[in-house]
Amino acid sequence: MKRLLVLCCTLLLLAACGQKEATAENNEAKRENTMNEQFIGKWEGNIETPNGLLPIIVDLQKDSGTLSVPAQGLSNFPFNSVKYTGNQVTVSINLNGSVIAINGTFKNEQIEATFQQNGGKFPLLLKAYKEEPVTYETLKIPVQQGDLIVALQKASTTPSPVAVMIAGSGPTDKDGNSAIAGKNNSLKMIAEGLAQEGIATVRYDKRGLGDNSGLLTKEEDVNFDQYVEDAVQIIQSLQADKAYTSVHVIGHSEGSLIGLLAAQKTGVESVVSIAGAGRPMDEVLLEQLKGQLAPNLFKESTDILTALKQGEQIKNISPQLQAIFRPSVQPFLISMLKYNPATELGKVKSRVLLVQGTTDLQVKEVDAETLKKGNQDAKLLYMEGMNHVLKNAPADRAENLATYADPTLPLHDELLPAIEQFINNDNGK
Repeated sequence: MKRLLVLCCTLLLLAACGQKEATAENNEAKRENTMNEQFIGKWEGNIETPNGLLPIIVDLQKDSGTLSVPAQGLSNFPFNSVKYTGNQVTVSINLNGSVIAINGTFKNEQIEATFQQNGGKFPLLLKAYKEEPVTYETLKIPVQQGDLIVALQKASTTPSPVAVMIAGSGPTDKDGNSAIAGKNNSLKMIAEGLAQEGIATVRYDKRGLGDNSGLLTKEEDVNFDQYVEDAVQIIQSLQADKAYTSVHVIGHSEGSLIGLLAAQKTGVESVVSIAGAGRPMDEVLLEQLKGQLAPNLFKESTDILTALKQGEQIKNISPQLQAIFRPSVQPFLISMLKYNPATELGKVKSRVLLVQGTTDLQVKEVDAETLKKGNQDAKLLYMEGMNHVLKNAPADRAENLATYADPTLPLHDELLPAIEQFINNDNGK
């Protein structure tokens, strides 16, 4: 009997221990599940790379997730794995043979993380993703090698004038945002503002970027004349549409030259050039590089541009200059360097408005003046205190650049009224 009692007590003790262990495991599981829930959902942030900020979107789910890099045309690429441990999250991605790791900590309603790829490790701060309402319709315009996806911002009234908006250089998307400069929504603001004033717009990601990344598989295949031809196709499709009383062009930065060349081929009603270079690109580029490069690299840049302007490609490029003059981008530079913007403006028969900000760090007032000399009939309008992303900004470089990645800042208050008035003057308003 005593032996049986001891055995029963032992079993009860073991059962109690088992219950404690099970309870502890359940509590830990509950704690981890509770911590996991705060991660679940979409997050957005900027990878702080040496070349600037690269916006990304991360969608975290319990056992899976995706990565999107809009500026590079990457959308909802699946994770290899995702693991949550307390307030820590670890993500692994295999992107075309390149291993990516995101390691983050949930803190103050944000995820403080690092982004690792190809041996590089970069800071990344993720905040809860805010879905911006889509206020436009998507259209497809037939172009060389496929369809170009464009965003139609309908006007408040129909029929209406319509303007084709052409973004600036590099990875600048239809909203005016760039993987290098950041998110400012400048072109999106123009489109939405003009729509309220009765002017429709069409804006688009250039081929190889964002919505139209599929139209370009190799960087070396793109050339400047393709950009012009894409704009021409959009303009002609709108000119054939009875929903529009007139067709106009609004070109920003590099988009200004594209717009001038497209206007020559289509006879649009008017062209608005905002921060457009007035000199050939080699002159502008050398001016920008002069204060940033060592003398030997500046001389090499000068020699490279001289060769490219003559249609000759250069194979051996210093590592410090690869980002600008890498062999795969040289065909594009050759195709662009043959144009002098002021000369091309002189060939445009449409009405032209030249808009230039006085605190623009990239395109100077001398460019606006040079463009004006190319066409004395063009109207030149200076915007006091407007910078390259069309916001009010001081001359101080650091403070000026800070506006490039702040979409909460409004457009320069004189810009929209000037564009609206110029376009509508053609319609007798």
